[in-house]
Amino acid sequence: MAVDLHTHSHVSDGSETPSEVVRLAANAGLRAVALTDHDILSGLEEAREAAERHDIELVPGVELSLDWTSVVPDADRRGGMHMVVLWVDDEPGPLQDRLADLRRGREERNHTILERLAQLGIDVSMDEVLARAGDGSVGRPHIAGVMVDRGYVPDIATAFELYLGHGAPAYVSRKRLGIEEAISLARASGGVPVLAHPHTLELDDDSQLEDLLRHLRSLGLVGVETHHSATEPDRRRILRRMADRVGLLPSGGSDFHGAYKPGIHIGVGCGDLHVPDEFLEGLRAQRAVV
Repeated sequence: MAVDLHTHSHVSDGSETPSEVVRLAANAGLRAVALTDHDILSGLEEAREAAERHDIELVPGVELSLDWTSVVPDADRRGGMHMVVLWVDDEPGPLQDRLADLRRGREERNHTILERLAQLGIDVSMDEVLARAGDGSVGRPHIAGVMVDRGYVPDIATAFELYLGHGAPAYVSRKRLGIEEAISLARASGGVPVLAHPHTLELDDDSQLEDLLRHLRSLGLVGVETHHSATEPDRRRILRRMADRVGLLPSGGSDFHGAYKPGIHIGVGCGDLHVPDEFLEGLRAQRAVV
């Protein structure tokens, strides 16, 4: 059977409710699904109740954006590093406490983005963005959605390309955890840290990526997403062999965001994704290993 260890709901930057994410996973015939919203765990209770109704395992989790300049000095000029932490739940813990700080930083960033958009002649109010986000954590996709609603851009992808993406005029960086701190907090909270979608690191070549993965493993990283919607099948096999060489466990997921990433579906990604349940069991075995 298959699993999906990387999905998002409207609690962060997806379009679907946590219960709908679980329902879609069950309808796809998955054995388990992980809800890994950005910096927030408040969708897990709803997802857990839905998982019981649909007889599917819920893996509680969260996705973190990391500051990785400590290991790659020019990281700010490259792509982003993200880490999925599996089996971190909505209860008191070291990582859970730090997530509140990260959400405050995200709120400050959102206000600054709106100020920059206003300077560019794009009038988007925080009230509109909050209404679109509902009860979830507000992020750039919600701002992009309002920009589409107001007719400033034809779609969300264009909003990111022209205004909100890295290097665009309204892009604003935000507070991020360092790699060492994130891994330490994840393990102290009973979680299993996994490097998400390594292609977004935008490293120069595979030797650089392999060196980085080996270093991250020495810091306590457990796994790496070898299987992802944006990774071609041949590339998945290359990453799997690389993970084996450096001693990291394979993981994978669709990175489902609903309407905010059209064409990506739970369990199958763009249609050719299959994350075997052996990945889940390998990672599960590391929960108590610190």
